[in-house]
Amino acid sequence: MIDGLLFDKDGTLFDFRVSWGRWAEGFLSRIARDAGHAARLGRAIGFDPATVSFAPDSPVIAATAADIAAALAPELPGVTVAELTERIDASAAQAPMAEAVPLRPLLAGLRERGLRLGVATNDSEAPARQHLANHGITDCFDFIAGYDSGHGAKPGPGMCLAFARVTGLSPDRAAMVGDSRHDLEAGRAAGMRTVAVLTGIARREDLAPHADVVLDDIGEIPGWLSGLSR
Repeated sequence: MIDGLLFDKDGTLFDFRVSWGRWAEGFLSRIARDAGHAARLGRAIGFDPATVSFAPDSPVIAATAADIAAALAPELPGVTVAELTERIDASAAQAPMAEAVPLRPLLAGLRERGLRLGVATNDSEAPARQHLANHGITDCFDFIAGYDSGHGAKPGPGMCLAFARVTGLSPDRAAMVGDSRHDLEAGRAAGMRTVAVLTGIARREDLAPHADVVLDDIGEIPGWLSGLSR
C-alpha cells in the first residue's frame, strides 16, 4: 500500500513543454543582445527558440538553476554564475505554469484518501512555492523542497528521505512521481516506489526501466492506487 506521494514539479504537476518553453523563450530574449545571441544561449541549454522545444539532455529539464546558469555563463561575459542564478530564480518565479491536469481536485481527492503529499523539485524552493501558490495548491502539501532547501538535488535521495522523515512514513510506503530519470533514480535510492509520467520530455521507453509503473499523467494515479488495493 501507498501512504504518501512525493511529486516532482516541472513535467509532473505542470506540463513541461508548455510551461518552460514559454519561459525560456522570454528569458533568453531578455538577456540576449540580439536574435543570434539568443540562439547561441538557447543552444547552451538545449533549447531551440525557433521551435520552442528542448533537447532531451537540456539542463532545464531536470538540473538546477545554478546548473542552467553555469551553462549560460560562457555566453554572458561579465555576469557571474551566482548573479545569473538569481536572475533565473526571479524570472522562473513568474513563469506561466500550465497544469498537467486540473490539480486542485486531484490533490484534494488524494488527501481525502488519507495520503500525505509532497513536492521535491530541482527548481529552487522560492519559485517552486510561488508556482504552487499561483495555482492555489500550496496547502495540499505536507512537504515542499527545492535543490537549495538543504537536502541536496535529485538524483540524490535527500529530498525523498526528508519527505519520509517529515511525514513519519517509511520510504517503502511512499512513491516518488516524476517525469525524468533523476526523479526515478532519487526515489529508488530512497527505497520508494517509482511512478513515471509522460508530461515531460522523456519517452516511455526511457523511463520504463526505472519505474514501477508509467502513466500518461498524474490524473491516472487514483486508478493506479485503486488497483494496488485490490
